Amino acid sequence: MKDGYIKVAAATPKVKVADTVYNGQLIKALMKECTDNGAKVVVFPELCITGYTCQDLFWQDKLIAAAEDELIGIADYSRSLDGIFFIGLPYEINGMLYNMAAVVSRGEVLAMVPKTFLPNYNEFYEARHFASGENLSTYVTLKNGQQVSVDTDFIFSCKQLPKLKIAVELCEDLWTPNPPSIRHAMSGATVIVNLSASDEVTGKAIYRRELVSGQSARLICGYIYASAGDGESTQDVVYSGHNLICENGNVLAESGRFTNETIYSEFDVERIETERRRMTTFVVEDDHRWAEFDLEVKDTTLSRYVNPAPFVPADKTDRDRRCDEILMIQAMGLKKRLEHTNCKTAVIGISGGLDSTLALLVTVRAFDLLGKDHKDIAAVTMPGFGTTDRTYDNAVNLIKCLGATFIEVDIKDAVNIHFRDIGQDPSVHDVTYENGQARERTQILMDIANKENGMVIGTGDLSELALGWATYNGDHMSMYAVNASVPKTLVRHLVKYYADTCGSDLLESTLLDVLDTPVSPELLPPENGKISQKTEDLVGPYELHDFFLYNMLRCGYAPAKVYRLARIAFEGKYDDEFILKWLKNFYRRFFAQQFKRSCLPDGPKVGTVAVSPRGDLRMPSDACGRIWMDEVDKL
Repeated sequence: MKDGYIKVAAATPKVKVADTVYNGQLIKALMKECTDNGAKVVVFPELCITGYTCQDLFWQDKLIAAAEDELIGIADYSRSLDGIFFIGLPYEINGMLYNMAAVVSRGEVLAMVPKTFLPNYNEFYEARHFASGENLSTYVTLKNGQQVSVDTDFIFSCKQLPKLKIAVELCEDLWTPNPPSIRHAMSGATVIVNLSASDEVTGKAIYRRELVSGQSARLICGYIYASAGDGESTQDVVYSGHNLICENGNVLAESGRFTNETIYSEFDVERIETERRRMTTFVVEDDHRWAEFDLEVKDTTLSRYVNPAPFVPADKTDRDRRCDEILMIQAMGLKKRLEHTNCKTAVIGISGGLDSTLALLVTVRAFDLLGKDHKDIAAVTMPGFGTTDRTYDNAVNLIKCLGATFIEVDIKDAVNIHFRDIGQDPSVHDVTYENGQARERTQILMDIANKENGMVIGTGDLSELALGWATYNGDHMSMYAVNASVPKTLVRHLVKYYADTCGSDLLESTLLDVLDTPVSPELLPPENGKISQKTEDLVGPYELHDFFLYNMLRCGYAPAKVYRLARIAFEGKYDDEFILKWLKNFYRRFFAQQFKRSCLPDGPKVGTVAVSPRGDLRMPSDACGRIWMDEVDKL
């Protein structure tokens, strides 16, 4: 339960139709198995105490009474288990039979929730036996004397984890135009459980999966779907036990079909509420009844996948599609800006590194969209004290392959004059030595843009901006920053995608060599002709910083939770001490460098995380990061 995680399960027992005692034993065994495996919320299929397929046996008093007896036994059995359980049974109230979900915890039946929508079409005949619970709000007294509330609009809240708020719907309720889960979520429920008996026909599993995952996305919630399986009558249909656990559109766990499999995963209810808080159109109107339950506070061992590269799709097809889409968003943004300003040329500083390479590729695509000649792209290489032959050659080849106009301006003499003017010793390789070169390059680009009726295209990426790894009024500044919301881990894939699809052997080999070159600003002299200043040695691996950035800004996680997830995501690659070192560095730089982000040039947003002061990150430049740093220091 630490950090807002709660382990959940969907369990399908292999029932015997109408054998309540046998089914009760199976349910109790699965309750214990699930809680032994750490699950705190356990969902069973609808009518699982009797079996869903009893048909006209539901008219038998004996079956209804036996189901209640078994429910009382199951509730008593739960006394020693740490969990809340959702179990289906038929239950009679005032001469009407209802398809119920009984909510059981700590020896009690907390409440019962009736099914609202009863399918009575095709192979379904529920209205033959059951009444809708749509307007049912009452109390019943079980045979053991316990008084139990019955209502469709119940939310079950955990005292120890207040953000865990659970509501119930049953099978067909979800398949209707206005599922009860909508009003449950709008009354604050963060988890929806569905007790189901969905039979299997060709193609239905795909639709079911999309329906459950889609509902979890629409409602920004966790969704547990437990369906009947093997053991139900196959007189006319077959039940496959297709269980699903989804969270905010993501399928966290899915059973095989025809297996009666128990599946597990963990919900992050903190993340769910953070997402809702961010989404101002998610309006909560509390009109539900509430019931509290208790759970022991324990660490939740995570089995759900923690993605070490949250900005990068794992599947190649999805990744290629994402790359093409991002390139088009960047190019369309630049196209509009060029049209609006009537600029004749685009001016880009080309270093032979990743970011300037991507900016040039984007500019080429924008010019193609405009029908403009690539010669109107002024690609400027500006060798300085740290430039190596490798990056210089790659810059030259890249410019020639793409048909841009090649301009070379050696900055060494100008920078030395500047050093003389300000009294800087050129042998002292401090921040002034480095930034003096960066600002000289920006001045050259700006003045060429004025001379050629053009605009300077920014090359810096999202990861650099998050860390403040940019020279203020140097590479920090441009007239349109096409890479401003592209993280470094994704920059690599965009360049690789372009290399794979460009159709030119020379361009492809050049781009691949750019990808193979260490990331560096090349502001310090080379050592033996090789790059001496490697960015990731100075600020840490970008894959770590992108992971930190995503989980901090997109998910709203506290440092301890980010650290916990990073240890899982990068297990075997980085040790805990290494991760913690760069996590501290990330938070320190993120808060200290906001003043650079507060005056960023315009640039297109391409993903869910961006730091534009006009769009996603309205953060004061002098915000204090003490509470974040204090938490990091305690790790």
